[in-house]
Amino acid sequence: MAQTNQYTKILLSKKIGKEVYSYSGGYGMVYDARTKTRSIVDSLGNITFESNYNISHIFKKRFILTSEESNYRTKSAVIDEKGNQLLPIDDQSFNTPWLSEKRIISSKEGKEAVYDYNGKQIIPYCDRIIFAGEERFFVLKDKKWFLYDLDGQQITNREFNEDNHFEKGRALVINEDNQSEIIGKNGQTLHKFSAQIYSLASYPYLITKNRTTGKYGLVDAEENIIADEIFDDAAPEYFGEKQYVYLRKKGKVTVFNKKDKKLYPNNFKYLTPLFNDMFTVYSEKSKKTGVVNLQGEMIVPQDYDFIQNFSISGKEFVYLKKGREEQFLDKDLKNILEENMQIIAFYPDHLIIKKEESYYTFSVVDHSVSVLKDVISIKEQGADFFNIFNMYSKPVVCKKNNNLYGIIDEKGKEIIPFIYDDIIAFENSENEFVVKKQDKYGVVNFQNEPLKDIVYDKFYWQKEVLKLDKDKKTDILYFTRFKNIGSRL
Repeated sequence: MAQTNQYTKILLSKKIGKEVYSYSGGYGMVYDARTKTRSIVDSLGNITFESNYNISHIFKKRFILTSEESNYRTKSAVIDEKGNQLLPIDDQSFNTPWLSEKRIISSKEGKEAVYDYNGKQIIPYCDRIIFAGEERFFVLKDKKWFLYDLDGQQITNREFNEDNHFEKGRALVINEDNQSEIIGKNGQTLHKFSAQIYSLASYPYLITKNRTTGKYGLVDAEENIIADEIFDDAAPEYFGEKQYVYLRKKGKVTVFNKKDKKLYPNNFKYLTPLFNDMFTVYSEKSKKTGVVNLQGEMIVPQDYDFIQNFSISGKEFVYLKKGREEQFLDKDLKNILEENMQIIAFYPDHLIIKKEESYYTFSVVDHSVSVLKDVISIKEQGADFFNIFNMYSKPVVCKKNNNLYGIIDEKGKEIIPFIYDDIIAFENSENEFVVKKQDKYGVVNFQNEPLKDIVYDKFYWQKEVLKLDKDKKTDILYFTRFKNIGSRL
């Protein structure tokens, strides 16, 4: 079955005559307002379990059953899809913030234990248990923390003063000598430091923080000083290639480049990396953006409304927009757009462009074009849509020469038929859009699944909720985050 979870939820609701308010992993959750009961329904519409207790779906065939007792007591159990109690209901809660398909933490009478999802106890009840990532737990016993694996085996006799979290097999701890230390997954010492290490997010380079002044610096894993502790703040690059560390002092940034291991003082407060050691800089005064290099030299004037980098067909480009003027610069900062070309959409393998009132796919490799037949208009995506989470355009809403609207994907393939009087897509990366026919509105998603029938008089968009009015009644549809493929069964 190739339908999305979202559409399956709607089909199941119609089939069983009750609202399925969530669906994933082959099972949905149902609430009956009349009987105040909750149920589990499978993908065929069979109610597999019903209860007066709360039911929450963890994954696949595992659920948590919860009863709110008097005096704020909570009784909980882990059950399967048929309601069989794998971890019997008891005065306990499952307080873990992570959804693991291997282990779950139970809190009971001020103690915590680890179980698997068949009810086997892995780590007995003790003072506290913290999931430390990468198949590790920190366990608190007698005011000391110990390191355990997923099988409940204590990995080392070493005692720790606090719990920690592993990232890529490393954790930053304060050792018994009050020193910053990096340990491996087995608790072994990888590095010790005399300086206070503030963050290992840019490992093997480490941000330090002076205990007296509160100022920041930078060292390598052998504690060779790269930047003295004179900076007001410091942060690694969290996205992209993660090749820079930014150190700021008095409103100006100094960039550490991991590739050549050098510091580059700069006159700007914030830099956003593009590629080839280029950065965008934004002027709060003029509200305009430009491009500088590592040395802080302005290579694109700071007078553009929008600048964004794109990777197309394995090549890097910078898109510049100022009013109606557009440029698409290659690695040599040469504009590959011809005069009067306008970019409509950006995709991993090509662009969609407009030229002389016609629409084309455009290859950035050989600059060839292919006409989009019968398309007379395309609704453009706002520039503010693009960010680290939305790297490329959504499929585009088009109108053909029959004056009806549909949607094509990045390859020019029709994915929503051209049968609508209008299509209203939303700018914040939603998978749903409103369709209009004969002055009535409905909702469809990019998988061409009808989510709401075309029977509504009005619609309203409020953050993550779409409201639709009919006969003085309002129906609600919650948005999902946009995905090209959607969540499949």
